[in-house]
Amino acid sequence: MKTEQKRRDFLKISAAGALGVIALGPMACKPGAKQAAQPLAVDRKSFGVGIQLYTIRDAMDADKLGSLKKLSDMGYKYLELANYADGKFYGYTPAEFKKIVNDLGMEIISSHTSVEAAGITSESAKKMADDHAALGVKYCVQPWVEEVDRNIESYKRMIADWNEVGKVMKEVGIQFGYHNHNFEFANLDGIIPYYDIFMPEMDADLITMELDMYWATKAGQDPVEMFNKYPGRFQLFHFKDMAQQSEPFFDVIKDDITSVGAGLIDFKRIYAARETAGMKYFFVEDDNQGNGKPFEAVEISISNLTTKILV
Repeated sequence: MKTEQKRRDFLKISAAGALGVIALGPMACKPGAKQAAQPLAVDRKSFGVGIQLYTIRDAMDADKLGSLKKLSDMGYKYLELANYADGKFYGYTPAEFKKIVNDLGMEIISSHTSVEAAGITSESAKKMADDHAALGVKYCVQPWVEEVDRNIESYKRMIADWNEVGKVMKEVGIQFGYHNHNFEFANLDGIIPYYDIFMPEMDADLITMELDMYWATKAGQDPVEMFNKYPGRFQLFHFKDMAQQSEPFFDVIKDDITSVGAGLIDFKRIYAARETAGMKYFFVEDDNQGNGKPFEAVEISISNLTTKILV
């Protein structure tokens, strides 16, 4: 009986020991071993995700510093601005705004600044270039063409001006650029402005394209095919998703903009073609400011980018 009891006690101890080894893993067998640490959280900033501040324009108007801190805390690394006037950015001098952003662990890469159809003087172009150089941006981008100027004659005149602005920008180390919508792809008496005027008449050395994936897709374009047709011409991307598939259209209607990765655009395929495009930076943008919830929307975008699209 004593022998049988000892045998049972031994089996209990052995089973408990085996469970301990399973629970602690192989390191438990080594002298002085400690339980394995939990995996570190993903450093979102290491992915280099940028954001166009037009996405949170109302929040920036209400609380600039608090809004920027929220973006940094989410993991956004790069900024593209959308507020330049009278030599200042969001009401701050270039040096002041640059310090605010850098102190939050972010970097200003680009700025949207319009050169209107009426043209720009060499003096005003130089000031715009100098102000942006003081801010330390790499890019200054023409973001918009007014509806009245969306015709062949105006496009040609504006592009000639933009080439001159590109020269002035280049002198201070800044690359000028153009950001599209969908109207550039509309057929004007047999001419498709984007392909028949913009791409051939923009000096490729002076003006790079910032391709907005939402607007290009809405116009019936395939971004990857565009990269293949014009390799190296797209240094900047705008990542903006759409919730609904539709026939190509050319009015600026944006009711179905949604967070990146929450819609129908295949950003993983587009990002895979970045070397052909010549891409150097990309920015999340939501023209509709998340339909009233801008920070929730941009949190979804960066989460999807860093867990599903860029990996």
